[in-house]
Amino acid sequence: MIRIGKISYWHVHAWEYTNYALEHPDTEIAAVWDENEERGQAAADKLGVPFHASLDEMLKRDDIDAVIVDAPTTMHQEVMVAAARAGKHIFTEKVVAPTLKEVNVILDEVTKNNVKLTVSLPRLNDGYTLAIRDILSQGLLGKITLVRARLSHGGAIAGWLPEHFYILEQCGGGALIDLGCHPMYLTRLFLNELPTEVSAQFGYVTGKEVEDNAVSILSTSSGAVGIVEAGFVNSHSPFTLEVHGTEGTLLYGTPEEKLLLRTSAAGAELSEKWTEQPIPAPRENAFNQWVGHIQNNTTADENISLAVDLTKLMEASNRSASEHRAVSLDELSEN
Repeated sequence: MIRIGKISYWHVHAWEYTNYALEHPDTEIAAVWDENEERGQAAADKLGVPFHASLDEMLKRDDIDAVIVDAPTTMHQEVMVAAARAGKHIFTEKVVAPTLKEVNVILDEVTKNNVKLTVSLPRLNDGYTLAIRDILSQGLLGKITLVRARLSHGGAIAGWLPEHFYILEQCGGGALIDLGCHPMYLTRLFLNELPTEVSAQFGYVTGKEVEDNAVSILSTSSGAVGIVEAGFVNSHSPFTLEVHGTEGTLLYGTPEEKLLLRTSAAGAELSEKWTEQPIPAPRENAFNQWVGHIQNNTTADENISLAVDLTKLMEASNRSASEHRAVSLDELSEN
């Protein structure tokens, strides 16, 4: 049995990951720490496990093997370095950290201490992602020229997002670094190359400290362009994916949850009309994959690589929006 210490209930997905641990036959929640003692004690009481006011105290326990991190984004380096040095495996909410420098500090400790890290990038495992990857692997779109991904909701205008999601000091940003993570890592994945330059525009519709409306444009050395859109101020905006190439186009979620293909690379039938493509069942979620890595002594190589690229693109986007200019990824500090 893998016994897990829960690090914070700050994030809106914290109870979702707790439930994953409770439902998995090989894991259990053994203790809770939270930077907000009242919130942490309430969670521990609900779970019937000890609450630790000191993170170090919880991490010193020999009967805790791993941690789930849902602390404020800007605390990720602090808590994950402490967990890695204590030899605890780590499952974390995205992003790993707001900057590449912080991510590298975390990964260095993860490697030194031989702990298993997996990042929650859930849409990598969804059926439409698996289907798109398969179609791209067949070359049915030719050379990729543009990827557009949009994820948006009305949380800021409907009032259901927690207020601390608008505190820059805790979040490191707003709609883009939170909700926009998903279209960002999918865009990076479907481009099949790391962009070289980023230009972002942020909007502040509700007047919050962080952006609630965002677009990031990704430029690549091949000439392909990525468009990432995210927002907290759109009431009926469907999750949307577009992948365009020299031979064809894929569309998903416009607005139905169907995957449509039109291509000149596979004969007349697919070039004359849009054809709905089958979407397979999702593969196992990131939490279950993490458990498997712990049990089998394997590493989440693609997951971690995409998570590092995600931070690079987020850091560059934030700098671009604040400095009102395009930012090259070569400008980011690694140390």
